[in-house]
Amino acid sequence: MRLSHFAAFAPRCPVCVGAGRQPDPLVLASAAARDDGAIHEGILHCPLCQHEYPVLDGVPVIVPDLRRLIAERGLELLLRDDLDPALESLFGDAMGPESWFDAVRQTQSGYGWDAYADLDPEEPPGEDPPPGAARRCLARLLALLAQAHSPDLVLDAGCAAGRTSFDLAAAHPGALVLGIDRHLGLIRMAAAAARGRVSYPRRRIGLVYDRRRFDVALPGTERVDFWACDALALPVAPGAIGLAVALNLLDCVPDPRRLLESLAAAVTPGGGILLATPYDWSTRATPVEAWLGGHSQRAAHRGAGEAILHALLDPAAPNSVPGLRCHAEDTHWPWQTRLHDRSLVRYRTHLLALTRD
Repeated sequence: MRLSHFAAFAPRCPVCVGAGRQPDPLVLASAAARDDGAIHEGILHCPLCQHEYPVLDGVPVIVPDLRRLIAERGLELLLRDDLDPALESLFGDAMGPESWFDAVRQTQSGYGWDAYADLDPEEPPGEDPPPGAARRCLARLLALLAQAHSPDLVLDAGCAAGRTSFDLAAAHPGALVLGIDRHLGLIRMAAAAARGRVSYPRRRIGLVYDRRRFDVALPGTERVDFWACDALALPVAPGAIGLAVALNLLDCVPDPRRLLESLAAAVTPGGGILLATPYDWSTRATPVEAWLGGHSQRAAHRGAGEAILHALLDPAAPNSVPGLRCHAEDTHWPWQTRLHDRSLVRYRTHLLALTRD
């Protein structure tokens, strides 16, 4: 956790915020491991409600449901990535398909490959399409928004393995960029990349993974930090963010409307919000009644997510999200997700560049 980001973003207790209280920023209660400008291990503390939040391997975990998240996914923060590849393979075979270990590796493979395979000296050439779908999507969104001024603080919500956060730092040389994600294994990968080292399991087929490890030198590293946070309970002060980005996150949260409200509250008037979504709904992430489209085709919108999202962004529509306006959009942007050497998922993603009134 960079002290520069801790001071600038001034995280607040999400438990207090959710309860309607107005807490002061969290304080650093202890720092078991630190160096100049960063905390590697420590504890953050809320003076108002006494909740504590851990910092491990430089990643603060600031979520309202800390006990649940750590109980369900905390092992991802503790997993080793330095095992001998043969031994890692043996463990994967022993745990088998559909185990928690295989689920973690599949997720890290997909996001790790798209984020960093272009920098991997062992990556076979000629992949079609090449890695970098998220980065291409971000570049298109930045062009759609065409912000006249560079923001001071940029939020990359649902940053996954973190490559887009570095691209945001390159696009805005004067800004501090904060990447957040609830997936502890991915945010740990992003934090390691900020320290100059990428490590992820590249899936070939089935339970066959190749552990990839290589050094990287990414732009703006000193202005990028990664925290484990919930985009529905952002621990930042209202109006603090100049630009917020949420790539393929809208259909991965329990309450999409609440995500829009959370981002709108965090962004300063005149700031921008960049969204991308393929409306790829799943009840594992979002209950059906919260989907934007994908059901109720008997209604006027005929089940189309685009119509419902546009209504949420229309100031004249009832129940719209206050303060958001659609500046520009691209309704069918290509996005690809690699599953393994012989499998690729293709999406047509809806891109929206929004402004905050």
